[in-house]
Amino acid sequence: MDDTLDPSGIRYPFETPPAEGEAIEVAEGVNWMRLPLPMKLDHVNVYALDDGASWTIVDTGFDTKRTRRIWEKLLSGPLAGKPVERVIVTHHHPDHIGLAGWFQTEFGAELVTTQTAWLSARMLTLDEQLLPTPETLTFWTRAGMDPEILAKRAKERPFNFVDMVAPLPLGFTRIREGSKLTAAGRDWTVRIGNGHAPEHACLFSDSDHLVLGGDQLLPSISPNIGVYATEPMADPLQEWLDACTHMAKFARPDQLILGGHKLPYTGLPTRLGQFVKNHEGALARLLTHLETPKTAVECFDVLFKRPIGEAEYGLALVEAVAHVNHLYLNGNITRTLEEDGAWRWRKVG
Repeated sequence: MDDTLDPSGIRYPFETPPAEGEAIEVAEGVNWMRLPLPMKLDHVNVYALDDGASWTIVDTGFDTKRTRRIWEKLLSGPLAGKPVERVIVTHHHPDHIGLAGWFQTEFGAELVTTQTAWLSARMLTLDEQLLPTPETLTFWTRAGMDPEILAKRAKERPFNFVDMVAPLPLGFTRIREGSKLTAAGRDWTVRIGNGHAPEHACLFSDSDHLVLGGDQLLPSISPNIGVYATEPMADPLQEWLDACTHMAKFARPDQLILGGHKLPYTGLPTRLGQFVKNHEGALARLLTHLETPKTAVECFDVLFKRPIGEAEYGLALVEAVAHVNHLYLNGNITRTLEEDGAWRWRKVG
């Protein structure tokens, strides 16, 4: 164990993550494991909670042949000897719910998650698209997507949940704000976040200092906060800021936060403050940038302060739209639909 301290006051008690197919016990009865992801953020953290006669799994990784093989290695290795009877899913994104249906079907596990997470994931697994929909193409155009990128993506199969998420059978157990669970010899209270994913469940231990934070409470990176063609005028950034205020009521400096990515850490009150400060700073820069009209895509440089490559382009676009939507809905900027089909946003006054 290494008590690493970064300049912000956030501590990382575990410097090295578990190797593939291995588990690290981060607290009594709580095992931390990692699964690979085929993207720049190349891993997702998952957890196994020892319930005595069985295991509770928290999040599952993508549904790929490689991930299934790693789970089989884990189930015959560090988790051997007891069945998986329950899977808790923090939110509906594929790297978290991808194999939940597999655990239900193959092992008879109970799925525990929020209603929005289950409905969203199940709906998306049933909505396979061979090409982007007209609504998506319009959304990209309105955001100012580069015409060459737009033309290329219009001919490509988009990401589909069915590609990375196992079928979800009917039936789940719903959790919501304030729900109580028992796992790993502890009592837990569910606290709900939003912004990155709707109705995202975090589990705060009532028995000690542990928090299962999913993607709501990440340490060294900010979760993507995006707007999509499904709700083009959404304001997930306001939902995110509200969630930070909500989580702050339950945050303590000594809590060990077990997140969906990166390393476990302590210093949650500090981290929540960083989340808010980072977005407030981005909004202030954006407002200055919009003294002259810009599309959402033309805000990349000022928002992200780094070059955006093709692999990051889609996530950057939806996050840029989230920021201009927030300013627009708060009356700080106005917009005009130009002849090229893109919204140009401009500071009021």
